Amino acid sequence: MKTIHVAAGRPYDIRIGGGLLRELPALLTGICGERRPRLALITDDRVNALADGARRPVPDLQAALEAAGYPVCKFVFPNGEASKTLDTVQKVYGFLSANSITRTDLILAVGGGVVGDLAGFAAATWLRGVSFVQVPTTLLAMVDSSVGGKTGVDIPEGKNLVGAFWQPSFVACDTDMLSFLPAETFADGMAEVIKYGAILDESLFSLLEAGAPGDRLREIIARCVDLKRQVVEEDERDRGLRQILNFGHTFGHAIEKESAFSVTHGQGVAIGMALMARACERVGLTPAGTADRIARCCALHGLPTRTDYPLETLCAHAMGDKKRAGDRLTLVTLERLGKATLHPVGAAELPDFMKGGAGR
Repeated sequence: MKTIHVAAGRPYDIRIGGGLLRELPALLTGICGERRPRLALITDDRVNALADGARRPVPDLQAALEAAGYPVCKFVFPNGEASKTLDTVQKVYGFLSANSITRTDLILAVGGGVVGDLAGFAAATWLRGVSFVQVPTTLLAMVDSSVGGKTGVDIPEGKNLVGAFWQPSFVACDTDMLSFLPAETFADGMAEVIKYGAILDESLFSLLEAGAPGDRLREIIARCVDLKRQVVEEDERDRGLRQILNFGHTFGHAIEKESAFSVTHGQGVAIGMALMARACERVGLTPAGTADRIARCCALHGLPTRTDYPLETLCAHAMGDKKRAGDRLTLVTLERLGKATLHPVGAAELPDFMKGGAGR
């Protein structure tokens, strides 16, 4: 088992290893001591229904927590990005009120990125802040969305435009849960892993170019978490360095939105990374051949790197991104593989800058 400490404004530990769901009642003692607060377990219907023979992770977890003396109530919402809305949050508020969840209680987010983002936002805003624990069940959530305290929901105008910074009290990454993932969902997580290599660690990127993670998966998860930990500790509120974590995301989010989220987050990020690398090569910001290496690596891990959506449409969506400041948008570019930089571009210049990035 690996433990990574995040020295954020509200410090916390991240545990990475197998069997952590079984150990969670004992691990919560590190947060709660001898207290047994009420636990509001929030998950989605797909995660709630996971089963492998007699093993049923969420019901088993609930039973173990209750056996350890924790009163547990559970809220289940429909799986998918379409549920990551203020309407769902409103329903969570009603659930928290009906179950008398107070500031001395704890919200437990068990699921992928949508569950963690939504439950975290509810925790940040219910009674102006209730502690919460992240139990990510997907690769994407383990390496990225469960770490760093960004929570939020989508609105019709764009993805993650409403949110709050609210660090968890603890993160438990049970790598045994990855055995439940379909190939496409695992690939979504690999897009974020590839991103970390591209922006911060060329040796990690080279490892990914060699093929599937295999028995090094836990090591790779821990490496990605530690890379994000370093960035978050330096720029917790996302005012500078942390923006490099958005490599591939500005146009990835645009593609997701234009597709009505039929393109998954990881697929959008993969396309966004390749699109940005191609555009940056064209204007001389990124060494020649970088985009091809990113595209080959993404393809090796089951991810797309092209889109047929018009560049003008994607640029219009991108200008609604939360990283916009006035009439300028901060793009994440690669000085080289393993080193990202921030590059502000004016709204009027964006289509020309991105020219050649999206097409076949």
